[in-house]
Amino acid sequence: MNPTSRVVVILAIAAFASTSAFRVLDPAIPQLAEEFNVTTGRAGDGVMWFALAYGIAQFFYGPLGDRFGKFRVLTLATVASAAGSLVVALAPTFEMVLFGRFLSGATGAAIIPLALAWIGDHVPYEQRQATLSRFILGNIIGITSGLWIGGFFADVTGWRGAALFLVGLYLVVGALLYSQRKHVDEVPSAFAKIDFFQPLAEVFRTKWAWVILTAVMFEGALVFGSVAYVPAYLQYTYDISPTRAGVVTSLFAAGALTYVASAKWLIGSLGEFRMAMTGGAVLAVSYIIYLFGPTWQWALLAGALCGLGYYFLHAVLQARATQMVEHARATAVSMFACFMFVGQAVGIVLGSMLVDAFGLRALLWVSVVALPLLGIWFGLKLRQYMSQTQLRSQS
Repeated sequence: MNPTSRVVVILAIAAFASTSAFRVLDPAIPQLAEEFNVTTGRAGDGVMWFALAYGIAQFFYGPLGDRFGKFRVLTLATVASAAGSLVVALAPTFEMVLFGRFLSGATGAAIIPLALAWIGDHVPYEQRQATLSRFILGNIIGITSGLWIGGFFADVTGWRGAALFLVGLYLVVGALLYSQRKHVDEVPSAFAKIDFFQPLAEVFRTKWAWVILTAVMFEGALVFGSVAYVPAYLQYTYDISPTRAGVVTSLFAAGALTYVASAKWLIGSLGEFRMAMTGGAVLAVSYIIYLFGPTWQWALLAGALCGLGYYFLHAVLQARATQMVEHARATAVSMFACFMFVGQAVGIVLGSMLVDAFGLRALLWVSVVALPLLGIWFGLKLRQYMSQTQLRSQS
């Protein structure tokens, strides 16, 4: 295995830790609501605060990564992420749970965006989709494991056990990253000093970047604003345990792995803009199955389709994000993550209001209607951008 491939594997493990932390409390929402005497919608705020902190922190990590080195910054942030999970594990009040989740999001925010930017620096675009599909494995397994771990601990030792598990996980992953510090090349900085404004300005003055950022923000809101409540929906609708609800929802990974296994063929056969459109349609079908499946077993199919549809759309957005502004790549990818997680936070806030006012089914219906429209809009924008780029290259 060459040095770049070895580093990509370790970065995938780091991504596993980050995404595990994001989804780990989803199956415990009913238990959090009961223990702290809050509504179901309010219990979901832990996900919101994690996502909000994750998004805000990108304004700092992107410029820091561009200036001091992407791998160096994400390694330090990984070790620091253990602190937030420790606060959650020891929290005496729901407010302290929220603070711990906010801290977890703020520190874990560096991992995936800076890893993507590092890959963008070291892997040519022609090979990047295939490399990113291997990196995505860490994300996928993390989402799956986070849901399963959260459900397992909620049933066996209580939700605090999941937070303690994350403390140990972050420390182990941080040690793995640190062990590679002498084998990792960093692209020389284009900026002579820490400048939070200049690289951000470079991104925000790029019109195409705004299309990608807008699309990923709505994707985050519509997909994860609903997914956060799917385990609770399954528990209330079918009277199943948190563990089973977590495992069922985690089949998101089965669909995602289907995408990873066939990514090269799909890109060649469908092209990027058709993949985006197809992703929105498949996501809508998954939520329809959640809504109308007569037994909980139907949710197995829904979970898998949700993962497949999500990665059809998100993989295109992610690959394009690594190419938005090449000389400020860490900042560009960090803004991509910022908009995605702010979208998730907003989606969860609005979702909790919708759940408390109209019930869980109303929230799923929003995703059924809006996700196909998002896929069509972005697919058409991408096709237009690709045509314009081709014309410019020929002139």
